This record gives sequence, structure tokens and C-alpha cells, in this order.
Amino acid sequence: MTKMKKILIWVLILLSIVTLLIRFSSSIEEIVFGIRAKSGISILSNPDGATILLDGKEAGKTPYENKDLEVRETLVKIEKDNMSWEGKINLVAGAVTVINRDLSKDSASSAGEVLSLKRGKGMTIISSPSDADVEVDGKSVGKTPISFDVQSGEHTLTLTHANYLRRSIRAILPKGFNLLISSDLALSEADLTSISTPVITQTPQVVVKATPTGFLRVRDKASTSGKEIAQVKPGEMLILLEEQGSWDRVRLSDGTEGFVSSSYVDKKVQ
Repeated sequence: MTKMKKILIWVLILLSIVTLLIRFSSSIEEIVFGIRAKSGISILSNPDGATILLDGKEAGKTPYENKDLEVRETLVKIEKDNMSWEGKINLVAGAVTVINRDLSKDSASSAGEVLSLKRGKGMTIISSPSDADVEVDGKSVGKTPISFDVQSGEHTLTLTHANYLRRSIRAILPKGFNLLISSDLALSEADLTSISTPVITQTPQVVVKATPTGFLRVRDKASTSGKEIAQVKPGEMLILLEEQGSWDRVRLSDGTEGFVSSSYVDKKVQ
């Protein structure tokens, strides 16, 4: 009888170990065998060829994919030709997080989404702005933010919102996972033109006075030791950006910004 009890106890212990391995397989592997769980990331951009930085380090160009990353929060930045996007992404063990971005010089015209997985089922969709209408395979499911059950497999999602461009997303939901989609919508062109902005009726300017040299040096800092980056002639009008004691920060007609001595300019309001 004692022997049977011992066997039963060992069977229960083995069952407990198997249960732990199933529920916490990644943690057990790392603790017992020193094997760390890996995750992946896939990044697409429009236009492509954008530079990818992961935690501040250049990793490559879009389209980009790496399936040998540590499971952790990662700062992702995508940049090209003065257009950029950045965000913090939680990389999930055994899954590839997908980032798809339409790059733009202003945030209002930028759009894209991040698709990530976690254990569970169905889909969770959030958007900026919220209250976007969501359709899955042509059927309305509600407004963002929303969580709903849907069969595993490939699906087409559509997000629409008044004054914003329609966003269509194709995604594959693996069995046993919940797919989280975080989407940014871009303002439509019509709405961009209707955004009200303050009307500037006065633009502070300065006019260059006569100088002993016949020109005025524009420097890269508010000091005579600053590097000369341009020259302006007497009578030229410059945009006044900031006053710094005996120096003025100005913008030239070609867009160059620098500093000039306030002794050789007269302030005007146009």
C-alpha cells in the first residue's frame, strides 16, 4: 500500500511539472536550460527604403524583418527624407510584430498600423482617432476601441471615420491568439484645408542697415566667434525669430536661419 502511494505521489508530481511546462514553457526553458525566448519584427513603409532604428541603433532599411530579437519593449523609428515615425513596441515571444507605415512630413497626413499577437482569441482594434467604424470581411462589427471573437485565418479589415481617409488592413489570425491592431488614420485632403488656424496679421521683421564692410555676416550662434554661414546686404528684409540680447535670430529669404548683430538691423513690423 505504501508503494502504491509513492507511485501515485510521483505521478501527481510529474503531472504538475508537465502542466507548468505547458503554461510557462518560455520561463522554464530560460531558467532550467538557459534558452531565451525569441520574437520577431517585420516593418514595411511607404515609401520603402526608409532607415530603421531599434533602440537608437540603425538596423537596416524597409522592407525589414528580424526574427531573432529579445522579448522586450523596443523603441522603433522609421525615417526617410525628413519624414519619420517612432513608437514603443512590445515584442512577444514566438510571434512576429508587424509595423506598416505611410510616412509623411506632418503627423496629420501620416497613417499606419501595428499588428501584434498575444495568447487568447479574437481581435482587439484601437485607432487614432477613436470611434472609427470597423468592418471585418465586409460586415460591420462596431466602433473602436473594440474587442470581438472571430475565427482564425485571413481577414480583411476596414476602418472608416468622418474626415479621415479609409484604411484597409489584411491580417492573419493564428489559432489560439488574440490579434491586436493599433491603427492611425490620416486626415483627408479636404479636411486638411478646412482646419482653422490663427491668421497672422503682423510678421516681425528686421531690415539690414549700412555696415562698414558693405554686408552683414550671418553666424551659426549668437557670438562673434560663431561660424559665418551667410552674408546679407543693406536694405534686405529678414524674418525676426528671436531676440537674444545684442543678437537677433533671423531667417533669410532662402530659409537659412542664423544670428545677426542687433546693432546693424532695424526692427520693423510689416
